[in-house]
Amino acid sequence: MASILDSVNQRTQLVGQNRLELLLFRLAGRQRFGINVFKVREVLQCPPLTAIPKRNKFVRGIAHIRGQTISVIDLSLATGGRPIENTKDSFIIIAEYNRSVQGFLVNSVERIININWEAIMPPPKGTGGRQSYLTAVTEIDKELVEIIDVEKILEEISPSPTAVSNTFETQTIQQDLGDRIILIADDSAVARNQVKRALDSLGIAMHLVKNGREALTYLQEVAAQCDQSVTEKIGLMISDIEMPDMDGYTLTAEVRLDPKLKPLHVILHTSLSGVFNQQMVQKVGADDFIAKFNPDELAESVRKWLHTE
Repeated sequence: MASILDSVNQRTQLVGQNRLELLLFRLAGRQRFGINVFKVREVLQCPPLTAIPKRNKFVRGIAHIRGQTISVIDLSLATGGRPIENTKDSFIIIAEYNRSVQGFLVNSVERIININWEAIMPPPKGTGGRQSYLTAVTEIDKELVEIIDVEKILEEISPSPTAVSNTFETQTIQQDLGDRIILIADDSAVARNQVKRALDSLGIAMHLVKNGREALTYLQEVAAQCDQSVTEKIGLMISDIEMPDMDGYTLTAEVRLDPKLKPLHVILHTSLSGVFNQQMVQKVGADDFIAKFNPDELAESVRKWLHTE
């Protein structure tokens, strides 16, 4: 376990190379799962949990860790499986998503693996039940590893507000955008819908895609119809960082390498709020970074970069 914890603290060099590292773990069965190491603060043996009244059924209790009170979510139960029974022999993955810290109760933690985003595939279509909680899958040691859509779980436990403030000025946005659209790239259906609901209220037309590869292909197709720049038809792009096939950093770098795409403003919108690498965002040429999910901050960034042309 010590080696895993040491490794968690040394993961910045892979950002921007379309690579990631997954912390592998198991829940209440043999299936292996993965979580991006960039979201992980630490892994520890499950401490005693304190039950709280009227808690969500997926929350097993709270733990007091390093002076902080953290809700502990049974990740097996939250994804439709049976609860993890023996908590004292289980582990907690402390992770930061969307501006908050959570503990995820898992049965066991295995190791960290280094993998290319191109090896991370969207989950099979038409699957239901537990499969609906997957954001991606990959193969490790000839076994399927499932990557859970943590944002969906957190949204079910504590829904995020998506309404933009009533006082937010929309006229400037609509004037600057004109008849252009905004491109949204995110592998999480929950995150895409959050952005869509927030921007719909501003009268913004959008095109939504599921990963960086789809976004780049779409941009290239649109750019082929433009005389000078893709910005003739697309006002700006809002992209997640973590996505199968091509991540947001690589997508941004590819945009900056294409003369017709280069003028496009790029906002990186990600749940990697606790471990965000400002130097890498500057390196790939993104214009802005916003931690998920605050609708007013997103709307303000859209207003700012539409007006800055």
